[in-house]
Amino acid sequence: MRKMTGLERTLEFLKGTKTDRPPFHPIIMRWAAKYAGFKYRDFCTSYPAKCESMIRCADDFDMDWVTVLSDPYAEASAFGIKCEYPEDDLPKDVSGHLPDMEAVKNLRPFRVMDHARPVNRINEIKEFKKRVGDKYFIVGWVEGPVAEYADLRGVTNASLDFMDDPVIVGQAMEVITENAMEFITLQVEAGAHCVGIGDAFCSQIGPDLYKELAFEREKRMVDLIHKLGAKAKLHICGNTHSIMPDMIKTGADIIDVDHLVPSMAEFAGLLGKGQVFSGKSDPVSVIQDGNASLIEQSVRECHEQARGRCIVSAGCEITPGTTLENMRAYSKAAAKLS
Repeated sequence: MRKMTGLERTLEFLKGTKTDRPPFHPIIMRWAAKYAGFKYRDFCTSYPAKCESMIRCADDFDMDWVTVLSDPYAEASAFGIKCEYPEDDLPKDVSGHLPDMEAVKNLRPFRVMDHARPVNRINEIKEFKKRVGDKYFIVGWVEGPVAEYADLRGVTNASLDFMDDPVIVGQAMEVITENAMEFITLQVEAGAHCVGIGDAFCSQIGPDLYKELAFEREKRMVDLIHKLGAKAKLHICGNTHSIMPDMIKTGADIIDVDHLVPSMAEFAGLLGKGQVFSGKSDPVSVIQDGNASLIEQSVRECHEQARGRCIVSAGCEITPGTTLENMRAYSKAAAKLS
């Protein structure tokens, strides 16, 4: 079988068509910036730096995607969160959180194109499209309703709100969701083949609150992405064992699975036509601290657990401490699968 492009490989794999190997989609952010020689502040805020980093990694390590992932504050900054961007460390939210439920009630949508960070994301996708065309699977990103609410209120206040004021929380999440849908539309129009939905805090709230707060809103986002002709990816960090059936029911084409989920085997039969998992090697104990043999073993185990329906990826972000040797071993392990 001829070698496929990253876009071809990913789209055919999603269809269930035999490919030369499964797609390789490691989540790289700080690692990508470090490899390409950029400070992380520039990676987050300068679209040429982000695109150059991601494309260089894709080219050099035979990856099949490029993505806009960097930090969760693009939408939050437009909603009023103030962030600091250390030269070469993770961004930090320092002020601007919604102080009380009255402020939550008054949350209003923002115009995507009026704010620097969302506009930067649109520019990243346009730059990817210009530079790689249909060579790689281009993935945009939005925050899900639960994760974004937690960003705006802070995780402690948000957790209390979910129990004390679910109606008001739901109203705010409707604003968040409608804004995300505008952002999704603009990213697909800019050239994204797929849009990821990051709703990380959902792993902390349990299955009942997930159904009440997140499921229908995530599903609306997925439905819109499909209506626009793109693929949808759902990313929730942590142990999502208890909510995995509902994550699959959102209809997302790609379901990310973190290493904290004991196994994908019991859920593989729930995947619908056109759905696959992505995961779930441990980015620290396996990809960062392991050796080539352990990395290959983990990649093969994930493949077998998912009955072959698994994109090769770690459960979450590859650490900046991962060596070039181990990243090369990771790439080789993905290439050995068929």
